[in-house]
Amino acid sequence: MNHCGTQELETKRLILRQFTDKDAHAMFENWANDEEVTKFLMWQPHADIEVSKSVIRDWTARYSDEKFYQWAIVLKENGDEPIGGISVVHMNEEVAMAHIGYCLGKKWWRKGIMSEALQAVMDFLFDVVEFNRIESRHDPNNPNSGKVMQKCGMKYEGTLRSSDWNNRGICDACYYALLKSDR
Repeated sequence: MNHCGTQELETKRLILRQFTDKDAHAMFENWANDEEVTKFLMWQPHADIEVSKSVIRDWTARYSDEKFYQWAIVLKENGDEPIGGISVVHMNEEVAMAHIGYCLGKKWWRKGIMSEALQAVMDFLFDVVEFNRIESRHDPNNPNSGKVMQKCGMKYEGTLRSSDWNNRGICDACYYALLKSDR
């Protein structure tokens, strides 16, 4: 593994970069306070901007860790304003596996933005960091998240019943993954 931390990535429409303290307002307004956006996530909607500031302070303090991967998703046409985030939420170095989580403001849903971001992160994790397996999961009641994974070439591996939880309670988890050799 060649851990190098959160590096800036660029796609046709996006810049994926580290969060900074100045991103708290955009984070709060664009996605973190929205109950619909966070419905299938494991963290509560932010009650006020102070929560967003605190989360970002934690992330920025961790950017010196070469094993920390947390990107702000910025749509180039919006200037430097983040519209979501994508990160490695879990890794197992013994099998060179990264588990990806992501979140996007609903104003930008169904425009291919998250698929573009996920593909860039997967390419970076496979090609630069040298992970062998990249996986993600979603609540079956949130099929659009699974469509993002499928669009990036991830293969459905199965549904674990009552194995996960989110803001709606205990739920099933649909797992998808891609191996470096599948590309």
